[in-house]
This record gives sequence, C-alpha cells and structure tokens, in this order.
Amino acid sequence: QVQLVESGGGLVQAGGSLRLSCAASGRTFSNAAMGWFRQAPGKEREFVAAIAWSGGGSTKYTDSVKGRFTISRDNAKNTMYLQMNSLKPEDTAVYYCAATKAITYYMGKYYSTKEYDYWGQGTQVTVSS
Repeated sequence: QVQLVESGGGLVQAGGSLRLSCAASGRTFSNAAMGWFRQAPGKEREFVAAIAWSGGGSTKYTDSVKGRFTISRDNAKNTMYLQMNSLKPEDTAVYYCAATKAITYYMGKYYSTKEYDYWGQGTQVTVSS
C-alpha cells in the first residue's frame, strides 16, 4: 500500500512563497508519476502540476501556475515538492499530492484525477490579499 503525506502548507501574503512536500512510502516509484492537485471551497479538484518519477523528470503545469510554481522530486528520499512563488489569493485551496503509473503521464492523462491511484490527505494553502 502506498502512503502519501503532504506538508508545508500555511498562510502567506500575496506575492509570498511556500514549498509543499509530499513524502511517499510503501513501494518503489521507478515506474510512476506524481502530481499536485488543489481544491478550493465549492470547486472541483483541479490539476496543478505533474512529474515523471524516472528518466529526466519531465514536468507538466496548468497554465495558471506556469512561471510561478516548480514541481520537483528527490528520488533518494521518495519525496516530491512544489515550490510556489508569487502566490495569489486565487491560489488558496487544499493542495493534494497523488501518484499514478508512468504510462498515465506519458499518455497525456496526467491532468485527470480519475487516473491517480493514491492520494495524500491534503494541506491547506491560504493566500491573503
């Protein structure tokens, strides 16, 4: 069984930065991809960013965070990160990390919540104006 644990959320002013972490355990991730999603009150969970666990660590982002957020991973620590800079009030949400098979990523389905098998419990990010 895979366990994902997020940390690093909090309250920050607009323009500030936060770094989220997602520690994974329970299996090896050599043939996996991982992603960050977020869910604001009253809205559906949406894709933020994804990364292939092996190879060169290919990444994908939703348009609204490109140039502000950076997804990365540390294979040795089985940990994924989301560096969030220039935060805006509209980034306020519960952020979730999730894991799926690598083929999901390379088939272009990394944006779909339905394609992810494992989820963390979420961490709250609040950006004040």
